[in-house]
Amino acid sequence: MNVGVLALQGDVREHIEMLRQIGVRPVEVRLPRHLDVVDRLIIPGGESTVIGRLLTIYNFVAPLRARAGRDLAIWGTCAGAILLARTLMGTKQGGQPSLEMMDITVRRNAYGSQLDSFELPLDMPVLGETPLPGVFIRAPQIESVGPTVQVLARLPDGAVVAAQQGRMLATTFHPELTGDDRVHRYFLEL
Repeated sequence: MNVGVLALQGDVREHIEMLRQIGVRPVEVRLPRHLDVVDRLIIPGGESTVIGRLLTIYNFVAPLRARAGRDLAIWGTCAGAILLARTLMGTKQGGQPSLEMMDITVRRNAYGSQLDSFELPLDMPVLGETPLPGVFIRAPQIESVGPTVQVLARLPDGAVVAAQQGRMLATTFHPELTGDDRVHRYFLEL
């Protein structure tokens, strides 16, 4: 198994460290040709507009769409979840490049600005009974999911914060910042 972390911008180092802690030697994916050696890819949190533009500039979009969910499992955290979404809310037309691969609708900055960031324990039954630390930084929210998408976690108010569609995973929070490796291990099993 070869796990890549999209290394264009964002929480690249944090994901790499988490993967190393669980015994995986990750590949930093900086160019489309680096995708050839990975069968799993993490799209980290960061600035979704910047990452989306870099995906377009460096010609990542077509190879990612061709392999997504087939021979390439993909996990998007925060900004990565925004990029995976088929539909975006709270974005000007043409202002946010997107991969449009997962049948979810996402609202950017759903909880407000950086000052409105928060932490909350999450129930994520696929990971066991122990609550998962949820770190939400300028977080998006999954507003709706398609019929083939499984909701994995919600906030107490019912807001969807983790979803899976086949071999694609989206989390609107940052597991890489918590020290809890369960979501990374779950992704490796997809």
